[in-house]
Amino acid sequence: MSKRVTVYCASSDKIDPKYFESTIAIAKILTEAKIGVVFGGGDKGLMGQLATTVVENGGKVTGIMPHFMREVEWQHKQVEDFIFVEDMSERKKQLLVDVDALIALPGGCGTLEELLEAITLKRLGKFIKPIIIFNQDGYYDPLVQMLERCIKEKFMRPEHRAIWSVITEPNQLLNAIEQAADWDESAIKFAAV
Repeated sequence: MSKRVTVYCASSDKIDPKYFESTIAIAKILTEAKIGVVFGGGDKGLMGQLATTVVENGGKVTGIMPHFMREVEWQHKQVEDFIFVEDMSERKKQLLVDVDALIALPGGCGTLEELLEAITLKRLGKFIKPIIIFNQDGYYDPLVQMLERCIKEKFMRPEHRAIWSVITEPNQLLNAIEQAADWDESAIKFAAV
């Protein structure tokens, strides 16, 4: 089983409580499985809930945040393990270092950007770990449909469907990681359509 998982998720506090409930469930699943969590370091929204739950359940969590966010005190105060970086680009790179999988919880443009960059890197064979999209209550339906349209209209290959897995319930997470299709650096050979 994976040892460290990156979690992409929202920083908004104004979202439906159901997203916080599922984030708590996922944090507990990861903690019980002794899987460390890497996240964007924030103390608000799903990011904050994720880290708080991991810390309160005795798990290991690492925050990665640009210096400018620390300067406005956005970092989670209970997280002791932090990596501070120069900018958002470096943060995205660090979020993918030495992790065994990543999961995207519902989020806004930052989460979407991170997820799509990870999908692109996997297509190119530069990131080869499982990518799990947590499609709670159909949140990611439009994105999954868009990716399917990319394949249908030959902007991507059918083989690229194996880049990501979609789950709809927290309890599907560990199986999705374990059962993700094998992927390696040779993906560059069929990255082009």
